Parts: sequence; structure tokens; C-alpha cells
Amino acid sequence: MKLDLEIRKTLKAQERVFELDVRFQSEKNLIVIFGQSGAGKSVTIQMIAGLMAADQGRIVLNGRALFDSDAHVNLPARKRNIGYVFQDYALFPHLNVAQNVGFAIEKSLWARNGKALHDQVRDFLAKFELSDLGGSYPRQLSGGQRQRVALARALIRKPDILLLDEPFAALDPLLRDRTRRELLGIQKGFGVPMVIITHDPADVELFAEDLVVLDNGRVTRKLTLDGRHSEESRVDLIRDVLGPA
Repeated sequence: MKLDLEIRKTLKAQERVFELDVRFQSEKNLIVIFGQSGAGKSVTIQMIAGLMAADQGRIVLNGRALFDSDAHVNLPARKRNIGYVFQDYALFPHLNVAQNVGFAIEKSLWARNGKALHDQVRDFLAKFELSDLGGSYPRQLSGGQRQRVALARALIRKPDILLLDEPFAALDPLLRDRTRRELLGIQKGFGVPMVIITHDPADVELFAEDLVVLDNGRVTRKLTLDGRHSEESRVDLIRDVLGPA
């Protein structure tokens, strides 16, 4: 995976003006964008996904321009083939688990090949240990179960990249470690590149192959963490950059 990001955006809220200017490149499959609240993390991945337009710059994924202000390119979100998991999971409360997962598949595909797609939904429910919950509604699920539904919905369309907005923030602290391990297993099983935004150093320690640190709308540090580092030296490097967890 190759992501080339160079985006600028001015946001105004009442008397406050926030200037975002984020630039980095990565060829890693696990990118973690770290920063405190208000650093510009969510805005950054929303622009990658096409949920918000940058003012200037470019976003290139695997050689394909998703946004390029100079070339007047701005693909709509539905054409970017990007999976997105919101912090609150954004499940449809009036749809059951199976319907939420299947909602990601275009209606035209259902019309042409409905049975095969029903089988695909059942397969995804099984992969995410949701088979017994297909008829349940979001309000009946635990936080970890809701996250698995959101992940299944995001991955069923085989996205080129998966973006996750603070994926563990809504979970009970006792569940976070287990759910982190589950997500890492899902990433390896599907082989999908991921960009995770977080303010928790524990997420960085487990996931980051490339670490991008944001502060006040700017990249202040980029650190590559790969097989050249032992687990101990990896943790030491991260803590040197972020401070102790």
C-alpha cells in the first residue's frame, strides 16, 4: 500500500480559525495517526475518505488520485473504495445485524445476484463471530459486538484501505486489550491496510508500522517502526516520541 497525502484546510468555528496542513507518505499497511483532541486527526481521515473536501493539495492511494486540487480531481466517497469505521460505529438502529452488514452492498448487486450476496453476508457474520446475532439490533449488542458489526460492514466490500476513528475509545477499559488483539488479527486475516487515529499510546505500541504525530493541524513527527526494531526498542522509541503511556 502506498499513501501520499498533502492536504490543507481552513476550518472556522465562531471566532476560532483552525489551519490544517498535513503532509506525509507511507508504504506501510498499519499507519497510526496520534494526537490529542483537536489536533486534526478526524478531519484528516474524513478528507481521505471523501467525507470532507480539502481546500488544496492531493490524496493519492496506490497511484490513484482521490483528490488533486491542481488537476480538479475530487472523487466522491462512494467511488474511493475506502472502508470507514466511525468512533460511535454509526450502525443503523432500525436494521438488525445482518441488515447492517449487508447494507454496504449496492442494491444493484443484490438485484442481480441476491442469493450469493446473502451467502456472503452469512459468511461475514461467521468470520466476525456474529452468526447468532444476525437478527439482533444494535441496542441489544455490547460495545465489542457493535464494533465487529461495523468492521464487517466496512470490509464486506473489499476496500483498498480501512480508516478507523478512535476504534477503542467507546469500549470499557477492560475490553480494550482483547479488542485490540482481535482487530490486529482481522487486519492480518483480511490483509487490508489500515489507518487508525488515536490519542492512546497503547494503540500506537500494538499497531503502528508508521507513526504520524499531529499537533495543532501539523505533522510534528513521523516514525517508521518495522522488523528492524526489537519489541523493547520499539516501545522505547514510541515512548521517547509520545511519553509514557
